Amino acid sequence: MTLAHAPSTTRTGYSVCTICDIGCQLRATAVDGRLTEIKPHDSPAVARNICYKGTAAPKIHNHADRLRVPLKRVGERGGDRWEEISYEQAMDEIAERLRAVVDQHGPEALAVSTSGWNTQTTYGFDRRFMNLLGAPNWISGVSLCAGNTAAVNRLTYGWMPFPDIGNASCVVLLGHNPRKHSWTPIYNLIEGARRRGAKTIVVDPRVSDQAERATLHLQIRAGTDAALLLGWTKVIIDEGLYDKDFVRDWCVGFDELSARVDEYPLERVAEITGVKAERIAEAARIYADADGAVIPWTPITDQQLDSTSAIRLQSILRALTGNLDVVGGELLSGVRPDWRSEAELQLHDEISPQQRAKQLGYEKHPVYTYRTAEMLKPHLERVWGEPWVDQVMGCHMANPTEVFRAMADGDPYPVKAFIALGNNTLLSYPNQHQIHRALLNQDLIVAHEIFMTPTAMLADYVLPGDVFSERNHIADAWAWSTRLTLSEAVADPPEQASSTFRFWTDLARRMGLGEHFPWETLEEVLDHRLEPSGRTFAEFRESTVMDVPVPKFRKYRKTGFATPSGKVELSSSILADLGFDPLPYHRPAPAPTEDYPYRVFSGVREDPFFQTGQRNIGVLRRRSPAPQFFIHPDDAAREGLADGQWARLETEHGHVAAKISVQAGMRPGHIRVPHGWWYPETRGSLELAGAFVSSDAVLTIDTDELLDHEQGIPHFKGYPGRLVPCDPPDGMSATTLG
Repeated sequence: MTLAHAPSTTRTGYSVCTICDIGCQLRATAVDGRLTEIKPHDSPAVARNICYKGTAAPKIHNHADRLRVPLKRVGERGGDRWEEISYEQAMDEIAERLRAVVDQHGPEALAVSTSGWNTQTTYGFDRRFMNLLGAPNWISGVSLCAGNTAAVNRLTYGWMPFPDIGNASCVVLLGHNPRKHSWTPIYNLIEGARRRGAKTIVVDPRVSDQAERATLHLQIRAGTDAALLLGWTKVIIDEGLYDKDFVRDWCVGFDELSARVDEYPLERVAEITGVKAERIAEAARIYADADGAVIPWTPITDQQLDSTSAIRLQSILRALTGNLDVVGGELLSGVRPDWRSEAELQLHDEISPQQRAKQLGYEKHPVYTYRTAEMLKPHLERVWGEPWVDQVMGCHMANPTEVFRAMADGDPYPVKAFIALGNNTLLSYPNQHQIHRALLNQDLIVAHEIFMTPTAMLADYVLPGDVFSERNHIADAWAWSTRLTLSEAVADPPEQASSTFRFWTDLARRMGLGEHFPWETLEEVLDHRLEPSGRTFAEFRESTVMDVPVPKFRKYRKTGFATPSGKVELSSSILADLGFDPLPYHRPAPAPTEDYPYRVFSGVREDPFFQTGQRNIGVLRRRSPAPQFFIHPDDAAREGLADGQWARLETEHGHVAAKISVQAGMRPGHIRVPHGWWYPETRGSLELAGAFVSSDAVLTIDTDELLDHEQGIPHFKGYPGRLVPCDPPDGMSATTLG
């Protein structure tokens, strides 16, 4: 007798990949609830927007090490010993322990850190819960990457613009190196612009892939971007290359800016940056003379000692050259009237002004905190119709350094409960030793993750999250543009896994906030967000793959800009009111010394990985099996180091180990360090799976003198270091490391 087998069930759909932060829409297939394939989009317009991280999604989502059951710590924190419990028990105990912390120390004693890409669904629900509770200390990796850029751009013209690379005649890349498998859509847009004849200017200490193909490459000293851009601004003003009508009608502070850049003649800028004066002037002229030019967001200027000035200078250059809200320039998209934004879901009016003022960083480093958001609130509402616009999640944050100090030392008040969602916090911010001390000092740590990271190993409870192939979603480009993109559930999550929507809803109901979380499913939330359009999620899904409204240009002619003056503020009134210099400046970083002769720049990631993720995915790890320090051949010869040899990189703050990669394209005297290395394969043999062996966060310190004044951003680009030959780290064989 032959038993009949039930036929397989195959589901396909459009999925927005969240393995990195780009959010490419792909085609996903699942068989019997298990993701089996990720393919390119069926539209030729975006079919090339796929990388090998995206195609590895089945390997990631079905990995043997994926978390599937809630875990409760057994034994000492960090001992990596667990017992399996039910989701209901985990949530009951988390709520009970969080309530105890709040009762003893106040709601400000809760801090939440999120990266958002791997497990996140609706960003608004973490802030919604916190605002209703009265907890202001929300932090994210976007404080170092794009979110802080959004906040700083708003000081100049009230919005974070999106570059129209597809129509630009000039593209400026400040240390940014989009490649076929990293920032893939941006890479494809730049390649398309080149084919149309657009010029590219690359500013980078290394001869990157983009630099090799650039019209002009400025091989700058790491950490001197603000000085270079001050030089560009001076050339553009002195030579009359700015848009005189736009500056006259729509800018304030031009005379003050002109006086400031006079402090930076090209000879001085050349001395600071290591780039010849004539090449600086040539680059400025190419940019200013282009018929449509863009300076796309870059993670490089997000992470410098004068980060606020470097970002502000980009926004100023866009305005001076008339490249704001025009074809081929930088688009001020605004909000969609037919879509409820995440900021609206976040309920920022529910947290009292007194609790907002307790936000860590509010007084000392206020630019992306509630303090500045409160100052911008009436102007955002006047222009965009919403008072609490939260672009790229970066406009109402606490300062991470201040949060970790409070967690570690109780200064200015204790922070005793910490929740990390899709964020390997230990390796994601500077001063890793302080973060470790801060986590050890908590009464409650919850990690919501898909894999057991070093941060999760320090938690009291680890909850398995879902992934993008297992949930319905509409991606809204983090309020950066007005595009809405469909993402469909094709696979089934583990039975005990939860979305972040489910986690926050269930926690809120246990904490007495349930009336503000009335939705039972994520689809109901999407219905709520689509309600102004008259559509439900089911109707959106049936009719729409990607909704991209036709852009409208020069909207400021009707509304003005969302700044106190209603104009582009070349000299920022908000910075002045906060007690900071209203004009951009260059702040020199610590110079190399005899003991630490190299300029180290870290935070640059390798193509197979996003931030600290994917180190356990074989198909990706084989492409980059071990971390590498990239140095110039002359420096390698001076130190007696050979390609592939292990070395220890030391700073005054810490040391890490990696293999040497000798690269002729590196600027002499510089060392490039990749971001986010740990070793999942050493779990059980090395403390926290080797989290302190090769992590760039060990090298950087965040003392006050090494933080950007206005934001409290750490300096990752050009800090002093030295190289020492060493053996492979203990506990790792060459075979283990590939």
